Amino acid sequence: MTRVKRGFIARKRRKKLLTLTSGFRGTHSKLFRTANQQGMKALAYSHRDTGKRKRDLRRLWIIRLNAAARDNGISYNQLIQYLYKNNIFLNRKILAQIAILDKLALSAIIKEIK
Repeated sequence: MTRVKRGFIARKRRKKLLTLTSGFRGTHSKLFRTANQQGMKALAYSHRDTGKRKRDLRRLWIIRLNAAARDNGISYNQLIQYLYKNNIFLNRKILAQIAILDKLALSAIIKEIK
């Protein structure tokens, strides 16, 4: 069998992986074998933490809404219940932003739905 030189293709594949791991420390961004292992590990972690990030953000919005609602004399649970009863379909992210940026608007919404 004749020898196959893979120069360009192999270099392209390795270069692609080394650019993926370019910000890693030390050997993890310089040598192909360790960079390959760390790149696979990083991709697995990023896939796992995508869902975790969504859960964490929702928890943060609920905490902020609860604090803002208690400043207006009701609990978070009652706030959500009143919103659904009055057919106001604002999600928790938007409500949390309103609670931070415009407290008077959130107070007006709460007075309206009570």
